[in-house]
Amino acid sequence: MGMNRNYSGIAELPTHLRIFPLSGILLLPRGQLPLNIFEPRYVDMVDDALKSDRLIGMVQPAGDSNNSQKLHSIGCVGRLTQISETGDGRYMLTLHGVARFHLIREIVSKDTFRTFEVDYTKFEHDLIDEDKAVTIDRHRLLNILKMFADIAGVQIDLRGTDTMSTEVLINALATLGTFEPSEKQALLEAPNLAARAELLSVLAELASAKKTHGGDTIQ
Repeated sequence: MGMNRNYSGIAELPTHLRIFPLSGILLLPRGQLPLNIFEPRYVDMVDDALKSDRLIGMVQPAGDSNNSQKLHSIGCVGRLTQISETGDGRYMLTLHGVARFHLIREIVSKDTFRTFEVDYTKFEHDLIDEDKAVTIDRHRLLNILKMFADIAGVQIDLRGTDTMSTEVLINALATLGTFEPSEKQALLEAPNLAARAELLSVLAELASAKKTHGGDTIQ
């Protein structure tokens, strides 16, 4: 699923961005994130996005819960590409990842949701398809996929992976694994696809070792 609006540079992205703090989420550039919106302030946020640029910034709280006011400094902005009303006040929607950003400062407003000044400067490369610029061992990626499936105890069909771009495959792996919020933040902050693939490999090996040792911590 693509976007009707493509962004050729960070100058086309807003410097003031509505922010959705949510622990345990991972939205990556060109990735997909389905959301069930039911809290009134975030319903307001979606309504506001629909009236303007359709953009929402996803950021994990830095505390132990979604109620933490302190946020991680790096998030990812997504564009609303699918949305449906449930009839009971909720929205079911999908965000399409555009680019990462740094939080600069919170903007005081009368809105029920939070708004921040953001900076995309260090992540301008997120707007460029990396598939043609990097060489990553796809066989290794498929082994990681099999490892995650084994850990989860599920069967997977690899036939469709041949036509996936490397970035789509890495994004799928990043969202498939059962990661801690801190691990998801590390995947988000990985500087490029190659670094993200390497981190996925490490996380898969750690998870596999933990399962083999019955959940004991591996030293």
